[in-house]
Amino acid sequence: MFKRVIVWFRNDLRVHDNAPLSFAFQKAEEVIPVYCFDPRSFGKMELDLDKTGNHRAKFLLESVDNLRSNLRNLSGQLVILHGKPEDVLVDLAINHHADAIFFSEEVATEEKEIELQLEQNAWKHGIKTQAYWQSTLFNIQDLPFPVMQTPEVFTQFRKECEKFSKIQKTLPVPKKVTFPKEITDFGELPDLSTLGLKDPSSSSRSVLVFKGGETEGIGRLQAYFWEKDLLKVYKETRNGLLGGDYSSKFSPWLALGCLSPRYIYEEIKRYEKERKKNQSTYWLIFELIWRDYFRFICKKHGKKVFKLGGIKNNVDKWSRNEQHFWKWAKGDTGIPFVDANMRELNESGFMSNRGRQNVASFLVNDLGIDWRWGAMFFESQLIDYDVCSNWGNWMYVAGVGNDPRENRYFNILRQAQNYDRKGDYIRHWIPELAAIPGFDIHQPFELSTSQLKKYSISLGSTYPHPLVKYKVWI
Repeated sequence: MFKRVIVWFRNDLRVHDNAPLSFAFQKAEEVIPVYCFDPRSFGKMELDLDKTGNHRAKFLLESVDNLRSNLRNLSGQLVILHGKPEDVLVDLAINHHADAIFFSEEVATEEKEIELQLEQNAWKHGIKTQAYWQSTLFNIQDLPFPVMQTPEVFTQFRKECEKFSKIQKTLPVPKKVTFPKEITDFGELPDLSTLGLKDPSSSSRSVLVFKGGETEGIGRLQAYFWEKDLLKVYKETRNGLLGGDYSSKFSPWLALGCLSPRYIYEEIKRYEKERKKNQSTYWLIFELIWRDYFRFICKKHGKKVFKLGGIKNNVDKWSRNEQHFWKWAKGDTGIPFVDANMRELNESGFMSNRGRQNVASFLVNDLGIDWRWGAMFFESQLIDYDVCSNWGNWMYVAGVGNDPRENRYFNILRQAQNYDRKGDYIRHWIPELAAIPGFDIHQPFELSTSQLKKYSISLGSTYPHPLVKYKVWI
């Protein structure tokens, strides 16, 4: 039994199904919950990209604020620190005589280095550390194979886990968090300007108003499953592009751990028992397993995930043409379906799964740009950025990851015709198309080749794009 334990919140910003918090409640007389704003998370990456962009940072601040509220509801408190966690957490433990630091285990390179340094610094002062695995549906201890033998093909991983592994039950919310009375300085929640960022303007065109926090995440699940009864059609609608309800939109809350994947799983099972069980209910579990897969692949391969050759060590000749990259990033390629998706990302911090596959394929397969630039841009912009899913998916599209097919390619024209046949999505995000002569914004999207050429030229792009594999659009 410990007298006093620090619980360091990372990408687990919730009080439900939270292993470090739950076990601290059981093993310690007093608990000090902490969130640390690491300045390295708000620095710059290559191409002068913000490591955490304003949409993503805003969602994070909302989530931390909500965590503080939920801990207060349990008679606890959240201490907010600023600095390198491996230093300031140990200082806090020394100053307030904490016996141990509990935290969630991460798998990616930067996060693991921080964990290691924290453990070393704490050990020097006789402070114990304990990492808990809790980010996946299947616990690492319950895998039917050693994690270093995780199959390189998703289907094999899924089938073996479904056949041989059980999903552990969610952990209960602690009844009360006993916070030390002597601590009265809880730290201030920063604003975006403190983090060197500007407040993003709210988008009237965004598919959904995303607000961070466990309360909002649970509310979204309740609305999608129980109030709107949409889970039963998830598989049929998940490739949509417009509107708030074509898919669950759980990913932002999953990424920061505001929602536990096991909590979602248990709610799916309850839905199947009380409402309906079909392919759609299974398919959401299927997507959660994909999320697991990329996390275990990251743990297996380590730094390779961030290398140009990926986990296949396949180093092709990639272009590093900044002009072409920024046209893609800003949604100014001259190709409407690509531009519409990129503009949605820039304006809202979100993009559909279908859109992500298409713009990623366009960047790496049509433009031949270094896929890591695309991964970094998504890291900066996406409110649902998850290091493992993001980099795993980009490797997949670039042909240096876990895709069993070689040269997977998305024909942008065909994709636009299949998923935006009437052009509603393109018109929604590129309203200036209405200025093209002969184009009626209220009619189905049927631009002629000459109209597409005018749109492309208006952006300063060549028509058709010289690096695009296909030559005929319409």
